Amino acid sequence: MIRTLTKFGDTYALVIDETILDLLKIYPDTPLEIVTDGKSLVVSPSNGTCEDIDDDKFREILDDINHRYAKVFQRLAE
Repeated sequence: MIRTLTKFGDTYALVIDETILDLLKIYPDTPLEIVTDGKSLVVSPSNGTCEDIDDDKFREILDDINHRYAKVFQRLAE
């Protein structure tokens, strides 16, 4: 399959068919890892997801963020 880049604002995007995304189980919120050897790109779902953090650790991090940035979050909500 040969593709060209599509202009997207000030950058360019590579549009991937939904059938390929379904095959690879890639969704709009899937973090992607992009690597290159200088001649080609490899795009794959990232292994470094939040699933690596247990629930207690996640809750601890979230509580810390909410405590530290409560005023900022409040202003953004207004």
